[in-house]
Amino acid sequence: MLANKTIAMLLQEWQQDATMQARIAYQQTLPAVPAKYAAFPPELHASLRHALTMRGIERLYTHQREAFDLAMAGQSFTAITPTASGKSYCYHLPVLQTILHNDKARALYLFPTKALAQDQMNDLSALIEAMEVPILSYTYDGDTAPGLRTKVRQAGHIVMTNPDMLHTGILPHHTKWVSLFENLAFIVIDELHTYKGVFGSHVAHVIRRLLRICRYYGSTPTIICTSATIKNPKQLAETLTATPHQLIANSGAPVGKKTFIFYNPPLVNPAFGVRRSAVLEASHVAKQLYTAGIQTIIFAKSRVRVEMIVTYLQELTKRKIQDESIKGYRGGYLPSERRIIEKGLRDGSIQTVVSTNALELGVDIGQLQACIMTGYPGTIASAWQQAGRAGRRQSEALIIYVAQSTALDQYIIENPAFLLGQAPEEARIYPENMMILMDHLKCAAFELPFMTTDSYGGYDIQDLLAYLAEQGVLFKTSDQWHWMSDRFPAHDISLRSASQENVIIIDKTIPASTTVIGEMDRHSAMTLLHEEAIYLHQGIQYQVEELDWEEKKAYVREVDVDYYTDANLAVEMKVLDEDRSTQWQGNAIGYGDVGLVAQATIFKKIRFNTHDNIGSGPIHLPPDEMHTSATWLSFMSFNEWNEEELTDAMTGAAYAMSAFIPIFIQCDSNDIAVVPQVKATHSEMPTFFIYDKYPGGIGLSEKVYDIWPRLIEKTYQHVAHCACDAGCPSCIGAQETFINAKANVKTLLKKLQQVAQADEAGHDEI
Repeated sequence: MLANKTIAMLLQEWQQDATMQARIAYQQTLPAVPAKYAAFPPELHASLRHALTMRGIERLYTHQREAFDLAMAGQSFTAITPTASGKSYCYHLPVLQTILHNDKARALYLFPTKALAQDQMNDLSALIEAMEVPILSYTYDGDTAPGLRTKVRQAGHIVMTNPDMLHTGILPHHTKWVSLFENLAFIVIDELHTYKGVFGSHVAHVIRRLLRICRYYGSTPTIICTSATIKNPKQLAETLTATPHQLIANSGAPVGKKTFIFYNPPLVNPAFGVRRSAVLEASHVAKQLYTAGIQTIIFAKSRVRVEMIVTYLQELTKRKIQDESIKGYRGGYLPSERRIIEKGLRDGSIQTVVSTNALELGVDIGQLQACIMTGYPGTIASAWQQAGRAGRRQSEALIIYVAQSTALDQYIIENPAFLLGQAPEEARIYPENMMILMDHLKCAAFELPFMTTDSYGGYDIQDLLAYLAEQGVLFKTSDQWHWMSDRFPAHDISLRSASQENVIIIDKTIPASTTVIGEMDRHSAMTLLHEEAIYLHQGIQYQVEELDWEEKKAYVREVDVDYYTDANLAVEMKVLDEDRSTQWQGNAIGYGDVGLVAQATIFKKIRFNTHDNIGSGPIHLPPDEMHTSATWLSFMSFNEWNEEELTDAMTGAAYAMSAFIPIFIQCDSNDIAVVPQVKATHSEMPTFFIYDKYPGGIGLSEKVYDIWPRLIEKTYQHVAHCACDAGCPSCIGAQETFINAKANVKTLLKKLQQVAQADEAGHDEI
């Protein structure tokens, strides 16, 4: 039986629990913040005013009123406010107000996922129903019935879709959407912060193509962006949309009291710095919250971890018939099942939900009381998004961060101010990536011919169009470039990858049947889709039975195993062009274009939970070449070390460095890589390379170029303060085969740090 305790009661119990106190490394309570209100705009339509009143809303939050005023003045803007602050009214109100006064006006809503579009559709439909006016709103995605699509195109006042569908299903067929594009008054881009990296760089071009088509049909829509907190919202919005934006950054919504707990699992192997599994510890804490009757969301970093935690928790209810109070939520669930889970969270019938970051976005799941983060989500912005799922609106919330043994997690445990005391990171996109730009030039040329005097998104493209003509896909008349290929370019271009040469993943689980379940860029496929690799897709484990490298096809079969695979990738770097450089008294920092040759060598089978190595095998693949961007740090070799000692020290330092790059730039750990070379080809000096793991680069390594001294200092401080003896997963990795590993890594980083401190004042670009 559940105890129905309050958060305050549970925290008081934990203060008396010696075991919990030993694991709670830090605790801080953020006080509640009251709401700030503004009156309804005097011009607000009576039906809108009535619908809001029916919902118990007698006035607006200040940021909602500011948004309404800007939108009605035709000014594009970006609103940055916390979770559950009523951001949707920032665009619903001006859009509906405009349609009420002009029945021909149209709006296009963009959401990063179909689930979020469906959730917003339900909310908007309820608002329109309360208005008692005939405004038509629809979702348009891959699930839209063919019979409904014509009606959406011709009569939809508000069309909700996602960037992928806009890219392949709307823009190439714009002649079927004349009523939308001729009358498009608003473009709404929700969850702006999700459009970063490769995905954001692609979407920037999708928006440029959209606005190009709008101009062709004579419309000039106002663009409204909403987002969780990031460091550079105005810059991101303006780069994404190529449009000037006003910024709304002061939220008027109330915020409830939040208590943050930084929880460090106990050491199980002090010598090697290995702690008890964060998955097991998160499950242990979640059981206490469940027993106390506190509704909780647990975030896990993979689909497999979601299922593991759900399994552990369901032991609490296995004797109860048809108990549905504990659920998982992740990719792979049917939309109908997701809707049931969301409803159960709102009505309280689901006590605990375990989710990937699928619930990090603004899907309405009601008011949860507690949030558990299983490991660092990757960015401060994501951490606050996850924390915001608990204590929504004005109720008290408990947020528990359960650390892993990794270097970054342990750093955060030792430095809670990293999460609580500084602003979220920047979100960066790089539309200038030549491969991405060329892909979308093809799409744009297919949609509308280019004039010989045209630019595109601020770029001079005439030479690029001439190149495409040489490739046989464009034809030049006296004043225009026309698409000539019989291929449909958008279908060949994934918004999630910078490479056209993706490996298709084919499921052969059912005999005599094959189903394409995904794709992956070639560079990643070397370590994730080699033969015998365990590939995870929508929460299901598959084993790769065959990788046809020439045909770019991986054949997989569903399995149920208790391990995952991890492959080694040997990388050789060659500097092709140095764009920026800085001298450091004989040492050098550079940035530019590099060519790399990557060779997958061996893979290991790692058991879940214990991380024991239970087997290994060779990988038989040809080397893969890629051009990208990189920054590098070259230094004078240490005469007192032989080559093996220097290699070991650089390998350990690279491991530690890679953990801290997300502190300085917002990126996934899979977006960037650190490679040590004892003798780089361009300088014959020991060199650390940090490169973008996408063809052509996406601007991440250029950001690192500017922060080498801070990165070296932060890495040294963490390794030096780690309590292990010889190196562990919390600092330099499990380098037990290395000689004097930790001592040599400290020596190397210390010498680099001393150089950095001595010369940071002279860090001038040449």
